Amino acid sequence: MGKFSGLADRNAIEGEMPYEKRDLPVTLYQFLSRTRDAHGERNAISFQLLSDPGARAETLTWSGLHGRVTQAANLFRSLGIGEKDVVAYLLPNTIETAVTLLGGAVAGIVNPINPLLDAEQIAAILRETKAKVLVTLKAFPKTDVPQKAAAALKLAPDVKTVLEVDLNRYLSPPKSWIVPLIRPKNPVEHKAVVTDFNAGCARQPADRLTFADSTGDRVAAYFHTGGTTGMPKVAQHKYSGMIYNGWLGGKLLFDETDVLICPLPLFHVFAAYPVLMSVIASGAHMVMPTPAGYRGDGVFDNFWKLIERWHVSFLITVPTAIAALMQRPVDADVSSLKIAISGSAPLPLELYSRFEKATGVQIAEGYGLTEATCLVSCNPVDGAKKVGSVGVPLPYCHVRILHTDGNGGVRKECAIDEVGEICVSNPGVFEGSTYTEIDKNRDLFAEGRYLRTGDLGRIDPDGYLWITGRAKDLIIRGGHNIDPAEIEEALMGHPAVAFVGAIGQPDAFAGELPCAYVELVAGAQVSVDELMEHAKAHIRERAAVPKHIEILPELPKTAVGKIFKPDLRKRAIQRVYDAALAEAGFAIRVREVTEDKKRGLVARLEKTGAVDEEALKHKLGEFTRPWEWAQ
Repeated sequence: MGKFSGLADRNAIEGEMPYEKRDLPVTLYQFLSRTRDAHGERNAISFQLLSDPGARAETLTWSGLHGRVTQAANLFRSLGIGEKDVVAYLLPNTIETAVTLLGGAVAGIVNPINPLLDAEQIAAILRETKAKVLVTLKAFPKTDVPQKAAAALKLAPDVKTVLEVDLNRYLSPPKSWIVPLIRPKNPVEHKAVVTDFNAGCARQPADRLTFADSTGDRVAAYFHTGGTTGMPKVAQHKYSGMIYNGWLGGKLLFDETDVLICPLPLFHVFAAYPVLMSVIASGAHMVMPTPAGYRGDGVFDNFWKLIERWHVSFLITVPTAIAALMQRPVDADVSSLKIAISGSAPLPLELYSRFEKATGVQIAEGYGLTEATCLVSCNPVDGAKKVGSVGVPLPYCHVRILHTDGNGGVRKECAIDEVGEICVSNPGVFEGSTYTEIDKNRDLFAEGRYLRTGDLGRIDPDGYLWITGRAKDLIIRGGHNIDPAEIEEALMGHPAVAFVGAIGQPDAFAGELPCAYVELVAGAQVSVDELMEHAKAHIRERAAVPKHIEILPELPKTAVGKIFKPDLRKRAIQRVYDAALAEAGFAIRVREVTEDKKRGLVARLEKTGAVDEEALKHKLGEFTRPWEWAQ
């Protein structure tokens, strides 16, 4: 592990040699084999099904994990998976999930799928990636993943084999005796052959691959992008990008004595690459508490005790999880903790300060994206952390802030502290072929090699990168650009507020007006009027003060804890359109707001009486969003 305290250290690492001259493995199997050879009997990966700090856990050493991955890769190859064939998995976190991720990428192309998606979206991804094998859960109490998998398979007939993981093996008697008696039914209405994953692996050799490992770099993973509405895009990842992400962790952050707690899902790049690949590179130990991670029963309540149990040195987290943890006392010995690493969404200063005060540990924010395999920048673990920034671009990662012409050309390069689009080139960027759909790669690169991230940002005089918003998240009020982050930060400063999502709501005059949805800290009480006064007092720009603030019991969030703004936009469209229609005297209401691949969010209307259609077209024509009649 090298020192990483700022730009000078980053430059020194780059100055040692060009990246391609570094002695790095070419394939994932070589990567894992080196770690087994160096750290064979050290702990590699641990998982506990239940959140209690005394609950039974299973741990594999590096030798044990290498053997299990070898068996899984051999099993997949025996089922017809070649280097260009796809093994998908629809799994929460388990030992088998990590084994499938690695074994699938050794045998063919692995395709993790978010189990929180609905069956139609899961099926759409399976069809898009042409998956032949699906690894998923056997029916088990308190999960609907197997039922979703079965429903999706009816719509994805190219999947020939389903391999099931039975979570019951992680339970002890008497609980393990009860599960077969209460196991939910899961009627099979698809044509795929269903068999047991662990039994299939056990029949394969663990000491060698039954096929020749890949001879060079290749695409080995398909990760779908975040969205939970519409058809997510599928990004392609190569061995070189996976190993680059791991090398960064092993070089800058971790060594074999470290323990990382990872309650983030292994279908997401944050857990798969900066965590799992870094653990392989360094020989460190990764701990996964419960299948649902942070969402698991009792995980937040037991979290500090879990850190004490496993002597965790690195906490991998996201701002929404930090906010939840700060609502619970630190009730255990967390002196083993060195630092917390946070990603996926901007971290409010208030939350950073609360966490440091409660634990004595700082948070280093980082930045990555599925399209770049993952990592781009990180606040220096050994140096100055600029709260709110995403730190210094990592070694061999070239970040430029550009104004592009939208066709791959560069209109201008931004000056220090000038906001433009963040564009990235590094060994994790697959130039020209980021997405499986060729059309999606058009106009995605500046000068043919810099991935246009769609994020707006700036680089300060010390070389730190600041994200100022999503290009598509900007609230455009009468042509005036408003960054939602300014509204969110102001409202987050109120002690009763846990989370904020600011969006643009439709407006007949300005196109969009800012509005904010708020989730309160547990047990807190505050009125909308008080929040509005707080916003007026703390938002510098008058145009950015929200026209509407609404308190919700819980904000919609993605699986990794990002506030899911499409749901908030749908809610705002329905509210604004319903109010406008009622005020104009129309016997019409919005039944739902749906997402159309080409038109975006569409309001679907239903009549509650007679309607003057010409007058309706005129009224709704004042807004920019499309509408249609619900069938």
